[in-house]
Order: sequence, then C-alpha cells, then structure tokens
Amino acid sequence: MSTLAVNSISKSFFAVKAVQDVSFTVGPGEIVALIGPNGAGKSTCFNMLNGQLRADSGSVVFDGYDITREKPNQIWRRGVGRTFQIAQTFGSMTVRENVQMVLHSVHDRLSGLWTPLVRSYRAEADALLGAVGMQDQAERACCFLAYGDVKRLELAMALANRPKLLLMDEPTAGMAPKERNSLMRLTASLVRERGLSVLFTEHSVDVVFEHADVVVVMSRGKLIAKGKPLEIRDNPLVQEVYLGTGAFLESSEIAQ
Repeated sequence: MSTLAVNSISKSFFAVKAVQDVSFTVGPGEIVALIGPNGAGKSTCFNMLNGQLRADSGSVVFDGYDITREKPNQIWRRGVGRTFQIAQTFGSMTVRENVQMVLHSVHDRLSGLWTPLVRSYRAEADALLGAVGMQDQAERACCFLAYGDVKRLELAMALANRPKLLLMDEPTAGMAPKERNSLMRLTASLVRERGLSVLFTEHSVDVVFEHADVVVVMSRGKLIAKGKPLEIRDNPLVQEVYLGTGAFLESSEIAQ
C-alpha cells in the first residue's frame, strides 16, 4: 500500500485551472520530487496534500485514510510532517526551545504549560537535534543561526511528531550548492533510518536528479511525466517544457 495516493485532484481559482486531474503515489521509504516550471501548479498541488487548500475534485489518501477534507492540524496529527520554503522557526527562542515547543504540541500540552519550557522534553529535543547535527547549537538563539542551520532545525521540528510522510516545500531554496546537497543527503539518511516517505518540490534540478527515487513533472496544471530520474531527464516533453520552446501540452501528449 502506498503511503500517499493522490487520485485525480483538481483545483480552480475562478477561471484559472491551477491543477487538473493530477495523480501519483509516494511509496514507503520513497523520496519523490514534484517539479515543474513557474506556474506549473506545484504549490497548489502541494498545499492540497496537507489541507491548506481543499481539492475541488479527486481525493488524497494517506496511510489508508482519506484526508482530502481534513484540516492541516488533523493531517499533522495523522503523521504528516511539513517544512516550508521560508523556514518557520521562532527567532527569539533557542534552538532547543524551538523543538521543545513542537513537542509540547505533539503531547497536547500547549493549553497548560505547567512545566517551564526549558525543562520540558529536553532529552527528546536533544535527540532530534542530534539526528540533524544541531545538538552543539542547542543553547544558541535561533535568530543567530546560519541559513543552512535554520533549515536543519526546521527539519528537526518536522520530525517531532514522528511522521510517516514528510512534505518539504523547496527545502534547499536560497542555499549554496554544498549546503543543498548536504541537507538532502541528511534527509535521505533519515528516510533510511526512520522508514519515512518524502515528497518535495524543488527548482534545483541537480538536487532532484541526485536524490529523488521518482520524479513527478507538472506544467500548466497538468501532470506531463512521472518516472525514474534518468527517464525524466531524457523525456522529450520534459525537455521542451524546461527549455520553454512553445506549445507542448496537447491532451494526447500527457503522460499517464
């Protein structure tokens, strides 16, 4: 059974068909990249998977549950982690406190913080920081971190609810090439160690081809190809889309 099954989802904004009849799966322990040029519909599709947007039609099934109409917090509780293109961290808190805050939510204690945050779930927070190579910066204020370290911290926070699926929205945006590959190698190692599945969007094609098991390609709201990285790299329609050579999306050409 697939960890995530996206079944013919569509989304329109008035006359604009942002996503049209898109289907794909993410298997257990699989890293899947969702790519496409600007305006392809990747973000709209991605946001339907964790409840930020609701599909007009079709369904999203996670771990056997239909989550199409569930809210983001409900989907998170089921075991879907998320990182964002712009990292969502608390700059005034320490690195450890950022993770402890998420752990409070995981353990349903945000409504009554009887134990001071600095003492709550400290060992669990440090274990998560150790997993992403950030334990030596646990006491440092988040606002003073290098950008690459902020992304590692956000990854630790996303792992706090022990997700089965991790959604990563352009995880390497704004990072230098060395940092990009370091973060994705770390992600790949966590996939193997923890049995995670990962779906990520990405503009850096080098990152996609090096780290993805499967690549899903969208253009103008439609799925145009899916397959192994080498298959996608050599796909004439994908090459045409990325080269921007004109009309390319006749319905008969769409990959199934």
